[in-house]
Amino acid sequence: MANRSLFRSTPGRRLPNTDAVNEAGGTAYRLDEKHALAQLAATGCLNGTFYASAESQLDAVLELAQRVEPEFVARAALYARREARTKDMPALLVAVLSVRSPGLMAEVFDRVIDTPKMLRNFVQIVRSGVVGRKSLGSLPKRMVRQWLDARDDAQLFHASVGNDPSLADVIKLVHPKPTSPQRAALYAYLIGRPHETAALPEAVQAYEAFKRSQAKKRDVPDVPFQMLTALELRARDWMAISRQATWQTTRMNLNTFLRHGVFDDRGMVELIAQRLADPQLVRRSRVLPYQLLTAYTNASDALPHAIREALQDAMEAALVNVPAIDGKAFVLPDVSGSMQCPITGYRKGSTSKVRCVDVSALVAAAVLRKNPSAEVLPFECDVVTSRKARLNPRDTVLTNARKLAAVGGGGTNCSAPLRRLNERKAKGDLVLYVSDNQSWIGSNANTWMGREATETLKQWQIFKRRNPRAKMVCVDIQPYTTVQAPERDDITHVAGFSDAVFGLVAAVASGDATAGHWVRQIENQTL
Repeated sequence: MANRSLFRSTPGRRLPNTDAVNEAGGTAYRLDEKHALAQLAATGCLNGTFYASAESQLDAVLELAQRVEPEFVARAALYARREARTKDMPALLVAVLSVRSPGLMAEVFDRVIDTPKMLRNFVQIVRSGVVGRKSLGSLPKRMVRQWLDARDDAQLFHASVGNDPSLADVIKLVHPKPTSPQRAALYAYLIGRPHETAALPEAVQAYEAFKRSQAKKRDVPDVPFQMLTALELRARDWMAISRQATWQTTRMNLNTFLRHGVFDDRGMVELIAQRLADPQLVRRSRVLPYQLLTAYTNASDALPHAIREALQDAMEAALVNVPAIDGKAFVLPDVSGSMQCPITGYRKGSTSKVRCVDVSALVAAAVLRKNPSAEVLPFECDVVTSRKARLNPRDTVLTNARKLAAVGGGGTNCSAPLRRLNERKAKGDLVLYVSDNQSWIGSNANTWMGREATETLKQWQIFKRRNPRAKMVCVDIQPYTTVQAPERDDITHVAGFSDAVFGLVAAVASGDATAGHWVRQIENQTL
């Protein structure tokens, strides 16, 4: 008789053997080139992560961007900027196109390079030489000049905040031609050259007058917040700043306003609370849900109760895309040690306080809020079952997210929650992972690489035999290019940490997704 361990019969389809080793040393499946580039574009931060350096991310993106067709590079840049809302990666992909397909670069330039920060990123990346050129060249210069020409004087003045390179550096580099005496005076002012003061835009004149004569109690000019903070401001000035602050500036400076007495005025408390909680302003600001978690977590205990409540209301508005799922859903947030990494990586002087585990906890809490019958199984080496990890669907998203993010910290075993469900013979319709996918416990790459399926896929197959219509969605939130279960009609991978992932979860839950669904969303971006 033949060796039964080699030729044992198994019900259902034969599972594919692993073909890769992940960054943690476990067996895994390699994403195809398009999916891998999309994964990096949607999650890449070009900073060091738990397992990957900034340099390795850059090398991987540059290599993949040469292997796929330039049209997909352009579409990935559009998706990463408009849906995933990343900054550095879309600018890098546009810079790659400036060498590989200048015409496509011109097609997507304005839609990807849509803020002053993005413009500075693009110029910095090109001049670094990493994409194969160190000068902008004629077409990129023309695109930058057109970007400058499309902004009015006030927008350009507001865009002058920021360095390395500054807007002044960009102007000196591309030599835009002023179309009016006012624009000529503004360009000269921004790059520090002699100019006609009387020809400057009103906003610039008001700012310069305010700097010269603060003691005369001039009104605070409507200029970017950063231009004022270095000045000696009075309480009345801070109140004026907070009145005209944008939604995002308000979110980011609540503790600053508190220190300067803004909330001593009951009317200011009401005004700012209403602004923060306004659903239209929340959606217009394009705030990422995790940024609200940051604001709430960092908010001083001395902030008025109304302000903290407004942040919770803002979170509810920011999560409007969370789907209501028909049937039973299981949400599996990864709370392992690697998830303690900052969501946008480590960067000296500007590392985010928000960790990957905060994002996984936030997604789980958001789904539970919209789907009270959903079950949350946080995992690391095994499923975390402590009382601290038990969530109340009636609690706010922020409350549950903070509770869930406080547990865990061990090794990564993505198969653990599926095994627990199988031991219970659980019935369900949707399994939602939120993880960096770097599973290694019980996986010996030296012994089993290429010989067996991952344990996660094996456990999923057992779950499927009991629940044949079930779907699995894996939300990958770090820039790695391997997974624990390969894509097929019942397994979908989506990358990123913006609220766009909820729309894709909804598509899978409703049965509208098949293998390759997420990559098709990128391929459908209009050039």
